[in-house]
Amino acid sequence: MEDRGLSVYILTYNNEDTIERCLKSVQWADEVVVLDHYSTDRTPEICCRYTDRFFQKEWTNYRDEYNHAVDLTSHRWVMFLDSDEEVSPELAEEIREALRSDGGRWAGYLVPRMTYYLGRWIRHGGWYPDYKLRIHDRTRGRWEGRPLDPKVRVQGPVRKLKNMVLHYSFRDLTDHMERMNRYSGLFAEGVRAEGRAFRLWKLILHPPFRFLRNYLLRGGFMDGVPGFIAAMSSAYYVFLKYAKLWELEHRRKNGP
Repeated sequence: MEDRGLSVYILTYNNEDTIERCLKSVQWADEVVVLDHYSTDRTPEICCRYTDRFFQKEWTNYRDEYNHAVDLTSHRWVMFLDSDEEVSPELAEEIREALRSDGGRWAGYLVPRMTYYLGRWIRHGGWYPDYKLRIHDRTRGRWEGRPLDPKVRVQGPVRKLKNMVLHYSFRDLTDHMERMNRYSGLFAEGVRAEGRAFRLWKLILHPPFRFLRNYLLRGGFMDGVPGFIAAMSSAYYVFLKYAKLWELEHRRKNGP
């Protein structure tokens, strides 16, 4: 009999503020696997209330950790969920129906994601629908690409679902800025490792273009002040990425 069960896999590290909501939203799944990276808060305790498939290991990189988590699952169909995300009831029902009725026609499913930011759901500015390939047949796909920024690659067609994953990404602006600082550094290190060089025109032109695209062309202005802050922070993140890439090259040439 063909396996139509679904395993949800989640990566965690010190996510006690969000992990319970995440786990509650996937109790309908056939299996929930949590791969924790030795959290020092209450994350392990909370996880073990909702699943007996709880594992811990040292962190390596995003690509390898995602693939390791997939290898821990038991079912052919797998779904990745971030620890600060929640599956809406409507999406849960849509997923169950899709796996029951599609008969293996699809290798994966794209899921729209909506983010809660500064007190409101952001519906414009490039933040929504923010489709992600979150569900796939593990026999026809793996996480591939850059170790720090991988993507799921599948062999076969994919289908868009209409209901949402809800994303509670940032506690506040301080949390947002700290993550931008961390991720921009990872981006610069990854680009340097690939041997790609800094380009001044990208530092000058990409940040303002990102703001104009997200705020005006993609309607970020319709999300009020949070939409403006989201567009500005997106532009600042692009600036940080290329500024840090320049800094790495400068250090390599001139020393610290």
